Amino acid sequence: MSDDEIAFLPEQPGHNDIIEEINAEAFGPGRFTRAAYRLREGGPHDMALSFVAASGGNVVGSVRQSWVCAGGKNGLLLGPLAVRPAWKSRGIGRKLVEFAVEAAKKANAPLVVLVGDAPYYSPFGFTQLPPGKITLPGPVDPARLLAVELEDGALQRFSGAMIHSNQRRSGRIY
Repeated sequence: MSDDEIAFLPEQPGHNDIIEEINAEAFGPGRFTRAAYRLREGGPHDMALSFVAASGGNVVGSVRQSWVCAGGKNGLLLGPLAVRPAWKSRGIGRKLVEFAVEAAKKANAPLVVLVGDAPYYSPFGFTQLPPGKITLPGPVDPARLLAVELEDGALQRFSGAMIHSNQRRSGRIY
């Protein structure tokens, strides 16, 4: 495989350190204070629904998904999505999003939610949620709270405080 060839692979446990490095590079130390990161602290991401992009055996990007719930209804939180700076503008992030949404469909997830830029994510079917529809454990710009419905009516049923699904199962609601 040449350096320009990209393989898209399911995330493996051995990828964790490099993914954390890529996320630190992309989002800096302030990432831990963001609402989506605080939500992810409630439990692990679903490795079966998370992917890496690799070139020559080196991971150059990743996307993760975590099971969340709001109003007692399940969904997926997409993110973080990050690509090393030297590999940006090659369509890697877009391809990772495609893989993630397709995996969500196969897992029968009713919807996928994320915090991100609407112009970037709208080609994948993501639209802005109505203000106040869901809340996260911290402030979020309402214009950046997006979702794609994978099951008819899922967005209507998904409302209220969004928590990591592990918190729901354990009874811990923050």
